[in-house]
Amino acid sequence: MNNKTGLSVGLKSKIILLAVVPLVISTVIIIYLNQQSARDLASDELSIYEFNLIHAKKEALKSHIAIAMSTIRPILEDTTMDNATAQKKVKAIINGLRYGDDGYFFVYDSNGVSLVHPTQPELVGQNLWLFKDTLGNYLIQHLMAKAKTGGGFHRYIWEKPPLMEQEEKIGYAVMIDRWHWMLGTGLYLDDVYQELAKAKATMNANIRRSFFLVSVVASITLVFVILLGLAINLHEHKLADSKLKALVQRFMRLQVLEKRRLSRELHDGINQMLVSCKFRIELAGNKLQRGDDEAVIKAELIKAEDLINQTINDIRQVSHDLRPTVLDDLGLNTALKSLIDQFQERTAIKVRYSFKVMAELPDEIEIALYRFAQEALTNIEKHSEASNVILQVWQSHQRVIFECLDDGRGCSHQSTLSPGIGLINMRERIELIGGDFVFQSQKEKGTKVSAILSIEPPIMD
Repeated sequence: MNNKTGLSVGLKSKIILLAVVPLVISTVIIIYLNQQSARDLASDELSIYEFNLIHAKKEALKSHIAIAMSTIRPILEDTTMDNATAQKKVKAIINGLRYGDDGYFFVYDSNGVSLVHPTQPELVGQNLWLFKDTLGNYLIQHLMAKAKTGGGFHRYIWEKPPLMEQEEKIGYAVMIDRWHWMLGTGLYLDDVYQELAKAKATMNANIRRSFFLVSVVASITLVFVILLGLAINLHEHKLADSKLKALVQRFMRLQVLEKRRLSRELHDGINQMLVSCKFRIELAGNKLQRGDDEAVIKAELIKAEDLINQTINDIRQVSHDLRPTVLDDLGLNTALKSLIDQFQERTAIKVRYSFKVMAELPDEIEIALYRFAQEALTNIEKHSEASNVILQVWQSHQRVIFECLDDGRGCSHQSTLSPGIGLINMRERIELIGGDFVFQSQKEKGTKVSAILSIEPPIMD
């Protein structure tokens, strides 16, 4: 009897080991690969982010120089003015131009003599042709060489006001051909490095969080396998590992894509429009001080106004994408009515709408239902060729049910659900908050999409 018991225990131990060891090994490999992939992806994202930030700086520098040149161009093109007077006026204008907190312009002649330097006037009149920064960089020579090629960029070290500390700077220079002067400006890169440090810290925190979540999931799975070792076979292990890996990769991919989209919209769109608008206004102010024609000044202000309007619209769109303000202001019922009214006006498709929910819904359920309705109506508009739609939301005990039914041409369930990005997004959005998604469709008999969401009962004190 003891021998049989010993054999039974030994067999169970071997079976458990056969189930646990492959799981442990595969989990470690998956975690390692995911961590390595996450770090590689973070490194690539940081490189792209740095490139975009530097590119934005370069574009801003070009814009600053272009505005400065347009400011002094009337003097340069005035052939009736003698050189001495014209040079004096140009120096005065450039010396007074500013942008941002520490932006200014400088001018050197072809021999490297400083003609304009607003933040360090003691340099004016000095020959800096042989001046080197702390890295041994002949920065005036390099900037002059870039300027003579039609304009170019150069990195160097320079003192940043007001503390006059040594900071890395990227400069852009062009030639004032009339007198062979070099006009330049630059932007310090310390804020770029600060942004990169913040982004790196955020990515590392996300990687650590992902590692913790994967470790927790893996530990729970391991305990479950040990407790139910005889009931779980090798096939189920492989399936569970595959789903776990897919879940982690999908989570990381969605997270990185969302950050990339927001970063691109903020830094490449809104920021650039605000910078351009600011300098349009400054240019108009400079022209007003010079007494330029009113129509010219008005044209600059109109351009600035157009940029402001465009920026406002972009900010509203970004805000609306993150969370529709109509939900906060008017509630889900009114928000859905507004969405349906816009849909009917745009498509001429009739919608019969019903909303019978008495409970106060959590924010995540409200926004999920609103986005679900948006996606459903968008699919109807694009694909259904429907004439009528029934959209209804009602409450049944601790559940909220959403249904959207159209009388369009319908489709095959398999042929549409698999490739349909809209349907996949609808399913994922509902499942992420613990709901159930149902899709029903037949050719020439319309389509119905449904969502069933649970409402958590209030916690009693």
